[in-house]
Amino acid sequence: MAVGTQLTTLSNPLATPDQLSTSSSQLDGLSSDLENSIRYTGALLTQAAGILLRLPQDIIAQAIVTFTRFYVGPEGDSFRTRAAKDVSAAALYMTAKISFQPQSPRSVLNVYAYLLSSKFRSLNPRDDRICKEVDPEAYYLSEGDYLSQRSNLLLTESLILRTISFTTHVSLPHHLALTYLQTLGTLPAVPTGPSKKLAQRTLAHLNTALLSPQLLYLTHQPPALAVAAIYLAAREVGVKLVNTEWWEVFDVDREELGFLVVGMASMAGWVEEERMKWAERRCSLTVEEVEVEVERRKAI
Repeated sequence: MAVGTQLTTLSNPLATPDQLSTSSSQLDGLSSDLENSIRYTGALLTQAAGILLRLPQDIIAQAIVTFTRFYVGPEGDSFRTRAAKDVSAAALYMTAKISFQPQSPRSVLNVYAYLLSSKFRSLNPRDDRICKEVDPEAYYLSEGDYLSQRSNLLLTESLILRTISFTTHVSLPHHLALTYLQTLGTLPAVPTGPSKKLAQRTLAHLNTALLSPQLLYLTHQPPALAVAAIYLAAREVGVKLVNTEWWEVFDVDREELGFLVVGMASMAGWVEEERMKWAERRCSLTVEEVEVEVERRKAI
């Protein structure tokens, strides 16, 4: 991550071109296709764990960004040496710890044991089938297992901090987007049906962008993400915005806006491709599973 000296609370350290051109995982022989799948599944796992821990979405989103930062660039870590599930758990634990809603290591590890024990592959904590059909013994952590995993959790937390140069700051575009909607006059003090739908679609696009293989949160600042989400949501909902080039008021140019809108709009199709690709098995979340998948692909 390139950390600027003038970093403000509304900006984030962004990935450099060199960091985006390759990664430690690719240098270790992992295809970009598999790398994107593991990163996407790790982000989904973080989201699901955060929901089960009853954490606010802003904490979950910050943890996903931290998880993504850990693996970016040649100086980042590799999915072949550091398991995505372990980094996901440590990123969520670390982000919650420095927030107003910290979680104990036992709570975090219990939730991850539960999610990873499931034979269902959706990583959807609201899936009733998981609650009904998974044997509780499958995700029980004995005292010995807990102590071992707790040590690994704390070690991984320290590795994350070292890899991201202790830059734990993550500014999110969600509150900015709501402020921009109010500025544009589309989110009144007493919201109407269309304005509610516009706000909901805007926030949905911002949450989905966290999963983007284009690493949108690592390549664009929060104001640009907020503007793109508003623009796309307004077109989908059918809400007419001002006729002028309003995005320039928020320091976003047309080229950046177009790139982000295309990136966000393409997420639905890409997620469906991922779902179909891994319909018969869950994506690799441990180092051992990654090696098995690499060997399987070599044999094809």
